[in-house]
Amino acid sequence: MDIENIGVLGLGTMGAGIAQAFAQGGLPVIALEISEEFIAAGMERIEKFLKILLRKKDITNEETRSVLGRIKGTVDPQELKDCDLIIEAVVEDLSCKQEIFGKIDKICMPKAIFASNTSSLSITEIGSVTDRQDRFIGMHFFNPVPLMKLVEIASTVLTDPAVMDTAYASCEKIGKVPIRTMDSPGFVVNRLLVPYLNDAAKAVESNLASVDDIDKAMVYGLGYPMGPLRLMDIIGLDVCVMVSEIMYNAFKDPKYAAPPILKNMVKGGLLGKKSGHGFYSYGKSKRD
Repeated sequence: MDIENIGVLGLGTMGAGIAQAFAQGGLPVIALEISEEFIAAGMERIEKFLKILLRKKDITNEETRSVLGRIKGTVDPQELKDCDLIIEAVVEDLSCKQEIFGKIDKICMPKAIFASNTSSLSITEIGSVTDRQDRFIGMHFFNPVPLMKLVEIASTVLTDPAVMDTAYASCEKIGKVPIRTMDSPGFVVNRLLVPYLNDAAKAVESNLASVDDIDKAMVYGLGYPMGPLRLMDIIGLDVCVMVSEIMYNAFKDPKYAAPPILKNMVKGGLLGKKSGHGFYSYGKSKRD
């Protein structure tokens, strides 16, 4: 099966990035949102990112116009009926994801592939509300999507292998580097990343070293592009805690449990870069 038309559910940070990536790859995208206001905000995100690429001369003015011309925002689920691949990127909440997939399952053509961009929830459970569990997969992109190459493609015990092949090929077509994994909390990257981030937070909690020195140790000692504490600030400490809790509940392994310092920072509104303060300060009030 050739993928010719893409549907994206949600135009938040991840959804906008996914829409842009496929549009830059030459594919038309229909992006579903709950309001015209959210569509406008999503398109603004895409335009801002394209302007950055334009300033860096990674894209031309003509290419920018072409990319924007391939993305259509809509509040009408019926417009997804001809999409070959539909990727969900809504809030990381099981019931919310199930609700939207349950609705569009009745609208979309039987051959359409459904994918969730979830980083931690069960693909099998999300897809259980549809009548196409053999055509349901995980496609986990990384932020910022237009720049990050990796896509984790997750199959369930019910997924048709041909569907995995098709998704894999669609990612390669737009210049991504896909890997195959099974439906398991955290897939490959978060399975390895979450304990590492939690251990870095525990190092701060025990006063092993300063925040800056812990990050320097990983950057200059192991060649990582960014330290774990800075990375958590960018991800969002609330997101780190949420993913940790999901994975701890799945495996009951203490290495996945969010340490008290992270939970307390979130309770205090210290969410990282988006709130202005986390392990580092970003020059604005945590309540801005």
